[in-house]
Amino acid sequence: MSRTFYIETFGCQMNELDSEKIAGSLLHEGMEPVSDPAKADIIILNTCSIREKAVQKVYARLGEVKRHKTRRGGDLVVGVVGCMAQLEGEKILERAPFVNIIAGPQKGHVMPELVARALETRRPAIDLRMDDDPEPLETRHVLRVSAWRAGVTISEGCNRHCAFCVVPLTRGPQKDRPSSNIISEAARLVDQGYLEIVLLGQTVNSYRDPSPPGLRFAGLLRKLAEIPGLKRVRFTSPHPNDFSDDLLDVMVSCSQVCNQIHLPVQSGSTRVLLAMRRGYTRERYLETIRKIQSATRAIAISTDIIVGFPGETETDFEDTLRLLDEVQYDSVFSFKYSPRPNTAALNLPGEVPEEEKGKRLRRLQEHQNLIQYNKNAAYVAQVLEVLVEDRARANFSLAGRAANNKVVNFNGPESLIGKFAEIQITGFSANSLRGVRVQ
Repeated sequence: MSRTFYIETFGCQMNELDSEKIAGSLLHEGMEPVSDPAKADIIILNTCSIREKAVQKVYARLGEVKRHKTRRGGDLVVGVVGCMAQLEGEKILERAPFVNIIAGPQKGHVMPELVARALETRRPAIDLRMDDDPEPLETRHVLRVSAWRAGVTISEGCNRHCAFCVVPLTRGPQKDRPSSNIISEAARLVDQGYLEIVLLGQTVNSYRDPSPPGLRFAGLLRKLAEIPGLKRVRFTSPHPNDFSDDLLDVMVSCSQVCNQIHLPVQSGSTRVLLAMRRGYTRERYLETIRKIQSATRAIAISTDIIVGFPGETETDFEDTLRLLDEVQYDSVFSFKYSPRPNTAALNLPGEVPEEEKGKRLRRLQEHQNLIQYNKNAAYVAQVLEVLVEDRARANFSLAGRAANNKVVNFNGPESLIGKFAEIQITGFSANSLRGVRVQ
């Protein structure tokens, strides 16, 4: 009887793809996925470490997993993998000595070996190596969750060292895949019926083709848009410093490239941006935004913002609120600053009290919600092409996304899931649109 496995994913789209790679490798070795951890022989937590809250969430989950382990004893293999595992390392065993596997990101190709080692030796199997081995980027076996949208890794790691970020410590320096491998993978996915490809990298538009074609990110997008049958290409997340005129031209001229850009700003204060080591000023960021907004194709813009970074004053925070007014983002992912191990921000003076961080976060989110409400009002009566993703959470039967990443809720048969539908917008909230299907 084959062993069964259960994978729980924390964090970003990159982590979700890593979980699909782990699952694909385990399935290739004859193991079977299950949806209930109580029925699993192997439980793997694929973790995030971008904020302290994410780390504590994993430790809390491990407390629950311990009950499964106690009931099953040595027959249950428990793995903690991903960014938190890379950052915490063997310290995990101090708090959860029952863990059998500790491995960093990009370890899907060796997960069957780690499982076998843990079972054979009855000791923790640990793999925290960070090297230039290209194999993790070229994982052959991927168990996709979706049948119509697929993530494709184009690079791993990051060469930037923002003062608040642990990615260079958990995923290492940037490693880029040859363009031919990326294009071939995307073409295979289209042949299998996938409609949307999502290109993934820590700073995805910093891509530099290591093979002879020497493509930059814009050139790679153009090549992908030429694949017959590919309906949509998205990418996340770009860095403002590498947002080129060529990239904007591709987004305008290639209809397959989605008209949505997530451009993390982190703060609206130049003083804070310098302390964050972001590499640009408020003014330079706004120059890029103005180019995007003046393009002949309407492009939705979203961003990330951190409040309460060390040294952030009320004036700095007000600069961020004014930036929201000036840019009019379609959506914002906002967070309280969280100190992370071995980052430069730990040594900065001017710690902002937790209570003040909370107040600023609430003010920012209320401010942005009003902006989103007013922007979404402009979509009423428009017809949007929506890729139907799943059943809606409430009030409507289905939900999907337009090319500009707007969530659209409507009523229709479940047979539409995984297909495109034309939806006329009839209503809105700050976070989504609602409409009726155009027959």
